[in-house]
Amino acid sequence: DSPGGRKIHKQPMVRLGGVSIFIGSLIALLVVWWLGGFIDANGNILPPEKEFEIWGVTVGGLAFFLIGLADDLFGLSPLFRLFTQTIAASMAWIVGVQIEFLTIPFYGLVHINILSWPVTVIWLVGMANAINWIDGVDGLAAGVSGIAAFVMLIVSIFMDQPAAALIAAALAGGTLGFLRYNFNPAQIFMGDGGAYYVGFTLAGVGVIGLVKTTVVTSVILPYLILAVPILDMSAVIIDRLRNGKSPFIADKRHLHHRLLDAGLSQRLTVFFIYSLTLWVGSLAMAFSGIPSGAIYAFSATGLLVYTSWKVWKQKQA
Repeated sequence: DSPGGRKIHKQPMVRLGGVSIFIGSLIALLVVWWLGGFIDANGNILPPEKEFEIWGVTVGGLAFFLIGLADDLFGLSPLFRLFTQTIAASMAWIVGVQIEFLTIPFYGLVHINILSWPVTVIWLVGMANAINWIDGVDGLAAGVSGIAAFVMLIVSIFMDQPAAALIAAALAGGTLGFLRYNFNPAQIFMGDGGAYYVGFTLAGVGVIGLVKTTVVTSVILPYLILAVPILDMSAVIIDRLRNGKSPFIADKRHLHHRLLDAGLSQRLTVFFIYSLTLWVGSLAMAFSGIPSGAIYAFSATGLLVYTSWKVWKQKQA
């Protein structure tokens, strides 16, 4: 990845780190499966439909990884990437990775029936690109994704969703392990292949583990856990459209760009966005009813206040 334009790194960087994230996560799942199969917290083998969900998300993640890898190696047009991602997400929907309910404010749960396909595709494709869009500072996408995956792991275990928990555990290990080499100063970038894989997998875990339940608080949990990349993408798209620009053309309107332009260092920018991600994740844990969830939320709020103070202090310097 060559420097220049909206990019902030100064030297050419290898952007194939996503290969290690994907292979590491896949090996973790294969080892568990080979050692006796996928099991729940009580040691019982998961029913076939749950195992099918795990492989559905995994194969879908492979498709998104290959799309991103092709873009890293050869360069693909935005429309072609969107087209192939839509096909891959549609295949995931066919095998059961489906959003069946939405939460309407002041109304409750609504079964969306025939709207399940477009809603699911928008969610899967949108999250894959949302993670890719925040991958603009050393360690940002890997850290945010690792935190989100770890929170999803905890919530999935508490809500007795072992299929989602297994994938979340593998993804958390892959992203946080990669962070050792991606944190500032980065030695390697995850690239589009890694970002698309991680984003799709996070979205898939949210679907098979939380959105499929019929509890209102459960349905909103994945959107809350992933609120930071969701809101960043939404704000950027609205800003681009408002200024008469294509939502597909990259620029420097993301949160991390604005923080850097305000004078923050790369590390403080990343730590601040980490604290935001941890904060919304702690709120999700509290809303899910996890014991001591309120304490986690209070602690994360304290961390966010501290990092916000550091941001304010550096801006004043």
